[in-house]
Amino acid sequence: MCSRVYLGSPNFDACYGSHKMDYNMPPLWLTIPIKTAIIFLMSKRMKHRSPNNRGEVGKLFRWLAPGLGVKRWFFILFCGITLISIGVALLLLDVYRTAPETWWLPVLTYLSLKPLPRILRVIIFGIIGLGLIGGGLWGINRSLLVPFLRPGVELVEQVAGYRRRERGPRVVVIGGGHGIATVLRGMKEHTQNLTAVVSVADDGGSSGELRRNLGILPPGDIRNCLAALSDDEALLTQLFQYRFGEDTGLGGHSFGNLFISALADVTGSFEQAVAESGRALSVHGQVLPSTLHNVRLVADVQIPQVQNEVRVKGESQIPLTAGRVRRVWLEPDDASAYPPVIQAILSADMIIIGPGSLYTSILPNVLVRDLLNAIHASIALKVFVTNIATQPGETESYNCRDHVKALEDLIGENAIDVIICNSCYDGGLMPGTYWVRADSDIEDAHRLYVADLLDRDRSGHHDAIKLAQVLMDLYNERTGPLSRENTTQMR
Repeated sequence: MCSRVYLGSPNFDACYGSHKMDYNMPPLWLTIPIKTAIIFLMSKRMKHRSPNNRGEVGKLFRWLAPGLGVKRWFFILFCGITLISIGVALLLLDVYRTAPETWWLPVLTYLSLKPLPRILRVIIFGIIGLGLIGGGLWGINRSLLVPFLRPGVELVEQVAGYRRRERGPRVVVIGGGHGIATVLRGMKEHTQNLTAVVSVADDGGSSGELRRNLGILPPGDIRNCLAALSDDEALLTQLFQYRFGEDTGLGGHSFGNLFISALADVTGSFEQAVAESGRALSVHGQVLPSTLHNVRLVADVQIPQVQNEVRVKGESQIPLTAGRVRRVWLEPDDASAYPPVIQAILSADMIIIGPGSLYTSILPNVLVRDLLNAIHASIALKVFVTNIATQPGETESYNCRDHVKALEDLIGENAIDVIICNSCYDGGLMPGTYWVRADSDIEDAHRLYVADLLDRDRSGHHDAIKLAQVLMDLYNERTGPLSRENTTQMR
């Protein structure tokens, strides 16, 4: 019997008692530096590659972050694959034990890594299996979601953002015009549970003409809100906001107004037309009219240097009348609110009133009695956002306190929890407009929150991002666990 032992020299053959040297191999004294150099170069290479590798691994582990809603499905998928693997393993084991000697049994033995320790085999097959599962799931998701991915944004980031907005607070925004669109444009980055309640008293411009000729509710403010809530404010939204020229034969109508009007005729109802328009624009949230009744806004205006008041009928005519608005109401004054609006207000976490034209966009909503009663009954945080600047014909010379007084004369004193006012007065304003300032001696100082909300690119308007962040900070502060704890201690 011949045996081989290692005697410190390569390929020492004890059977022949001689050395069998491989002269292609370097001497033993040279192999150590060569191996050391190889290890050094490989470590340098791994050092350069490690940040990218860590980044890729980090992206994979981000899928396990709380709140994404995918870990449970990963677990179910893993359990299913494990059960299938056990069944296949039992089948192969039975075949391996009962099959006769054939050529493929050694191949099966080799593929099963039988010479290795069992625990090492489990680790190797587990790593390979998880890698294949992960790669397959990633490829399937990428293939299915390519049409919906935003360029330059990782899929995990989009999923995380969607889940975060999906769990956001239920917010109702009441107003009209461009002011409510600004709030919606900023708040949609924080929550998808948005409801815009807009006035239907508009009787001027394109909306007024469609209202008179087609007998539908004015679509203008609803169009602005749908565009602001759209996920894709690019080409489709620009098309929705496109306004034809006066000399085109379409009388200055916007495409969105015509689109909603046509859908109202096709679907048979204005509210269904609004809902279908929202689907076309990929809107998360809803836009609702305060009432489905054909209402008209009426105001008593005090003319300067005249003792008597003038009664002005029509929302578009009120700003054109020189004077101070004393009182506004709706005709008919018993119009019922749109039922989904009542449901949204009663289930809301936060109700935002304004900004916007005070007498012609904001107050017409709260003049609907059912809607006003729902605001009183709601336990939501109620916030009033005052305008950046005054509006000629409505709020000339108004300060923050005047805005609050005009609102609470209708809805009742102390009905608002927080009053937000701008504190930045940089830049110029349009002729005839002035900054709405918060007086230092305002009686509602405990409710007042002052911050820089000015849009530097559009003087006299709110910055959507700044305003939304302030609203969310106030909501978290007033409704968070610390607030509830302080309330409990005070009691």
